[in-house]
Amino acid sequence: MDRALGGVRHVSAGDGEWTVRRVRGNDKAYTCPTCHQQIPAGTPHVVAWVRDALGGEAAGLEARRHWHSACWERRERLR
Repeated sequence: MDRALGGVRHVSAGDGEWTVRRVRGNDKAYTCPTCHQQIPAGTPHVVAWVRDALGGEAAGLEARRHWHSACWERRERLR
């Protein structure tokens, strides 16, 4: 299903409603909000934003974050 939606899916979790997209990576490095380690350029990872953010999904999209895939999967356990 991810592939049919362009890698975008919606997730309901204890920490909110999220839009999640798996990306292959590009020429920019990011810092993961969970482990605070760098996601090197070109590394596949997850981009996620809160759908139920104050100001709506557009505001959540503006505040999107790039996560290591494993960090994204375990984020709720770390709260």
